[in-house]
Amino acid sequence: MIEKLLTFVLVLTRISAFFMILPVFGWPAIPVRIKSAMVIIVSIFICMTSPVFTPDGQISELKAALMLINEAVFGAALGITIGILFQAVKVAAYIIEQQIGLTMSEILDPLTGTSSQPLSSLLEMIFIILFLAANGHHAFLLLINKSYEILPAGAFADPAILAEAVIKSGSEMFVAALRLSGPILAVFLVVLALLAILSRIVPEMNILFISMPIRAGVGLIMVTLFLPIINGFVSEFAELMVKILPL
Repeated sequence: MIEKLLTFVLVLTRISAFFMILPVFGWPAIPVRIKSAMVIIVSIFICMTSPVFTPDGQISELKAALMLINEAVFGAALGITIGILFQAVKVAAYIIEQQIGLTMSEILDPLTGTSSQPLSSLLEMIFIILFLAANGHHAFLLLINKSYEILPAGAFADPAILAEAVIKSGSEMFVAALRLSGPILAVFLVVLALLAILSRIVPEMNILFISMPIRAGVGLIMVTLFLPIINGFVSEFAELMVKILPL
């Protein structure tokens, strides 16, 4: 009975840390009661399928505390890795907003409760809808379930591997963001080159005044064409999670 209770506490600790940082599930927009219910239900199901932790002899209070800390760190590392990759679309939107000239506008992000730019919030919401429509939340549950096959409850994780996964997710996130925003950056480069040529042909023209509506119009058109790229990134995001996570 004690072994089963200890296993449940260890599983609950890892899953709580994972869901607390995980995108979508860990955002303030979801009530705390719903989060707690999800964590408890998932922990019960995983405890029913995962092997019961059998200690070698009596466990001291210090060792039990270290095991709980290890589970919390491992779950948090998984959540941070996924959360960093999840920011690729938002970072790409930030890059696009700088080219359009929308960096000064701010709105309240209803998902995170923080201030954000309107375009980045819009593209992030579209990505979330597409991700959930593709059963991406099932992938989160499969990953946390698979983590118990690689590292059972009570086993100690290697901090170096966790740190490497977090660092690698950051680099992959920036590469994905630049790859997503690359076509739009190329279009804006052509627009700026044409405006520079126009300023040489007509020196009396106020290029700064004319360029602002042109960049905004071209940017909004390109963002519309950018939406299918977000849909293709959903499958790529799942592949990045499997590739980077230490599972």
